[in-house]
Amino acid sequence: MLVREAQPEDAENLIKLIKQVEAESDFMLMETGERKTSPEQQRKRLVQMRKDNNSVILVAEQEDGKLAGYLIAIGGTAKRNKHTVYLVIGILQEYRGRGIGTKLFQRIEAWALTHKISRMELTVVTENLAGVTLYKKMGFEIEGTKRNSLFIQGTYFDEYYMSRIL
Repeated sequence: MLVREAQPEDAENLIKLIKQVEAESDFMLMETGERKTSPEQQRKRLVQMRKDNNSVILVAEQEDGKLAGYLIAIGGTAKRNKHTVYLVIGILQEYRGRGIGTKLFQRIEAWALTHKISRMELTVVTENLAGVTLYKKMGFEIEGTKRNSLFIQGTYFDEYYMSRIL
């Protein structure tokens, strides 16, 4: 399995991957069918992220070329927060528990250090025990709780706000 930066030519497969992860997961921000991003919009976003120098999308690519997971790092846009990235990770259900998340986080840390990023942050539904466990394993700490942050299938859920200082 190869973890690499997504390229503009990955746009169509990447958006398919993101939509499939959202369909398979109980805890992603967007529900099935809610994301309307086209492959062309995704391609433009990938091009722009390369120019920004503090944002990136990493993909986990299987030996057969299939994308199995992604990690998006969205950099701050103001002078005062350009040193931070907000992270979003997604892994296809059939590939979870195989170390892909760990490899994505190891790669984003290396990327962050070479791009003058000193703070990584994310949110996670408190009931997402696998996610919380992975993030703690990768050095993230809980900073606080966003109460009633998400409304999923008729129920409010809290999220942890987590960060890692590099």
